[in-house]
Amino acid sequence: MDSDASDNQSDQDLAEAMNRGDVEAFNQLYRRYRDWVMRLAFRFTGNHEDALDVVQETFAYLVRKCPGFKLTAAMTTFLYPAVRNLSIAANRKRNRSSGGDDQLHLFESVVQRSPSSHELDPLLSSLSSAHREILLMRFVDDMTQPEIAAALNLPLGTVKSRLHHAVQAVKVLPGLKGISSGSEDD
Repeated sequence: MDSDASDNQSDQDLAEAMNRGDVEAFNQLYRRYRDWVMRLAFRFTGNHEDALDVVQETFAYLVRKCPGFKLTAAMTTFLYPAVRNLSIAANRKRNRSSGGDDQLHLFESVVQRSPSSHELDPLLSSLSSAHREILLMRFVDDMTQPEIAAALNLPLGTVKSRLHHAVQAVKVLPGLKGISSGSEDD
């Protein structure tokens, strides 16, 4: 398969091609999602080296699914739980090797820095980990509510409730009222 042809193929088509042993199909999926996986892994781990390891392990996980891999949702929905779980494992490993306590502060790591992200740190730290994760998945990762539900293996109603409560929490924080005017709907 040539690269130009694979650029126009859907993730579903590329997954089917991977099942047939097409290495270029994997390469195309890797190119499409590596940056997203890296940002997500860094958000979970807060450590560049750990995030790189998570990227590698995430795509190795994808390869091990073939042949027989069926993509039944968005690729981000499939990859999210793998990135999350591998990041948790990386945090545990780092905490064990550094002699830190067993408490994981998975969602305390800083969102990848942007010029105004320091203004959002108080907001994120004021939310529960469940609300913070849903909020980041929806507004940073741009996942729909059904995609979030599938990625976290939660009922859609739970996702909607958590998102609603997270957005409500944002609306009441002083100085952040202008930020919270975005929609929580799909």
